[in-house]
Amino acid sequence: MRKASISRKTAETAIEVSVDLDGSGTYDNQTGVGFFDHMLDQLSRHSLIDMTIRAEGDYHIDDHHTVEDTGIAIGQALVEALGDKRGIRRYGSCHLPMDDAQVRAALDLSARPFLVWNVDFPSQKIGTFDCELVREFFQALATHGGITLHVDQLHGFNSHHIAEAAFKAVARALREAVEPDPRKGDAIPSTKGAL
Repeated sequence: MRKASISRKTAETAIEVSVDLDGSGTYDNQTGVGFFDHMLDQLSRHSLIDMTIRAEGDYHIDDHHTVEDTGIAIGQALVEALGDKRGIRRYGSCHLPMDDAQVRAALDLSARPFLVWNVDFPSQKIGTFDCELVREFFQALATHGGITLHVDQLHGFNSHHIAEAAFKAVARALREAVEPDPRKGDAIPSTKGAL
């Protein structure tokens, strides 16, 4: 039962996230931020993690708090769903091409949060969405999910393609990392005996 639901409410946002690590990539994401919903749909679809997200935020200010707090809640849900991480692969990586863009993601479900971000967007916005919020999302996800996450842009000149390649690359890496390792049974994937 690798499932979890998180409810997070602050003066700025109200977020509800449900995940199922053993899903099929089914999603129902409604954050009030159109482009972000599109990216979250990609995250679910390509990780095969079922996700239902409801978010309300202080949109009259901007989308920052909604995007960041959603990343926090997804990270917390992943931690809860993974439990003690017995039997998982732990590591995942992906080189993801999308038209002009290619993004590489590598991650470790280490409980040691760290983000290395080498992504440059040629524009400040994708529609009305601030490109800098892509990094803010992954920073929040890595920090609250206990993930060592490296995201590197190898190519790209279209900001939409770069962002989407980043979300899809992380999704594919996450899919690999959370999968049960058939050679490990219920062992914790660390010489420390704990993650």
